[in-house]
Amino acid sequence: MRSLLLRGISAIVVAVALLICAPAEAAKRVALVIGNDDYRHVPKLQKAVNDARTMGDTLRALGFQVMVAENQSRAAFSQSLLAFDNVIEPGDTAFFFYAGHGFEIAGQNFLLPTDVPAATEGQEELVRDASIMADRIVDRLQNRGARTAILVLDACRNNPFDRRGVRALAGRGGLAPMTTLPEGVFSIFSAGPRQTALDRLSDSDANPNSVFTRVFAKQIRDPGDNLVQVAQRTRRLVSEMADSVGHKQVPVYFDQMVDDVFLNGPAKPAASAAAPGEAPEKVAALPPVAPLKPPSSESLNAPIASFSRHNGGWTVVFSIADPTLGISWRMAGEGDFRETGFMDSLDPRTRKRLPNPSIQLPADAPASTIEVRYVDAQGELQGPFPIRFEPEAALLRDQRKILDMTATSWLSFRDYNGLLVYYTHLMSYRCAIREVRIGVDSAVPDKVLKMPACDMRDPVNIPSSATPYLKLPSNVKSVSVELTYRDGSVSEIKTFRK
Repeated sequence: MRSLLLRGISAIVVAVALLICAPAEAAKRVALVIGNDDYRHVPKLQKAVNDARTMGDTLRALGFQVMVAENQSRAAFSQSLLAFDNVIEPGDTAFFFYAGHGFEIAGQNFLLPTDVPAATEGQEELVRDASIMADRIVDRLQNRGARTAILVLDACRNNPFDRRGVRALAGRGGLAPMTTLPEGVFSIFSAGPRQTALDRLSDSDANPNSVFTRVFAKQIRDPGDNLVQVAQRTRRLVSEMADSVGHKQVPVYFDQMVDDVFLNGPAKPAASAAAPGEAPEKVAALPPVAPLKPPSSESLNAPIASFSRHNGGWTVVFSIADPTLGISWRMAGEGDFRETGFMDSLDPRTRKRLPNPSIQLPADAPASTIEVRYVDAQGELQGPFPIRFEPEAALLRDQRKILDMTATSWLSFRDYNGLLVYYTHLMSYRCAIREVRIGVDSAVPDKVLKMPACDMRDPVNIPSSATPYLKLPSNVKSVSVELTYRDGSVSEIKTFRK
């Protein structure tokens, strides 16, 4: 056993030496890939090591410098993470992939090394002490200054502590949502809350990889899609495959990225080159073989935008750090720039009228890029700066934000021949919601509320055929609510009392 551990550590040391001796770059792409099959005290797995090897090969093909570690004990796992720490430098893209057993305890996710003890009910501390906390890995990547940190966990398998005749260590099933990630971090899980991930689709499924990894490894090789688009497509394909065998598995992702990240490069430009002086769309973490140079007009204080949907269409509000004397915009490639106009107030920084920071887009505006320019306090024109407009993603973010801010309005009560519980508010912002669960006189939401389908053309409209209330006995005292959002994250449980 000791010789196995020494061989594993030696392999990591050699890999680190190769990475350290590699030619220095302003920012590089590094990855640690771990697969655990050979568990000693809990059920062994069959495909986690294969998953790690597949991801290692895939990431190398995408320009990553990769360390692959297999069947890691607690000590070896720690050594691998330390080796990974030592090769990450400020500005790098750091990719961590784990396949193996994972377990959630009190909202925290733990990755289980091969020597984790076979804990039973009431022995949660044994698991905590013997395992690796997922949040701690994120902290380590952030502390090393990685500009982009990507965490991929194919670990949502069955409860490894569940044994016949023994009261198992309690867990919610799957992994807990990582809803408080710091800026610059992206995480994707192979299955959603309370779901388990499939290793195979049937007994005749001979694919060496789990359902999630076989899809994800293929999708990240496709050029032209950013990481969010890859995650969305992976989620759809995995969900469809699981549905085909009567299983519920919907991968979830948690996005706090600063930039668009293209693992295999952005889409190639059309044959007709952009006009001189036009700024390409800002991207991050491109393969080292094809870096993009920022335009000379790009400022560290590039504008950002917020999008809100209303009955008349879209309102886009630009936020610009510099004092401005004027703002202009256009949809990419569509005619001349248009001024936004001015507001009836003065900017104390410039002592001039404040430029209007908002524009309006029609309700059916397609996905596109908005180009924004502004005149700074010295009278110099800055930009154009590209701002990507994705209607569906913008709608989900806007409605999610509204739901978070108005949680006290999710339900309302009315006495009328019994108790009517209205959830009109949730229906109005249903496009951001995947599932609503309620608990009647219970703190555990265990019933699903039916919601109308999202209509992107008129998202806040409630169809006339929908019933926006639930009829309950008049003696009901409280109703608890839990939302699962479209991105897979889960809200806190809110309790409403009559």
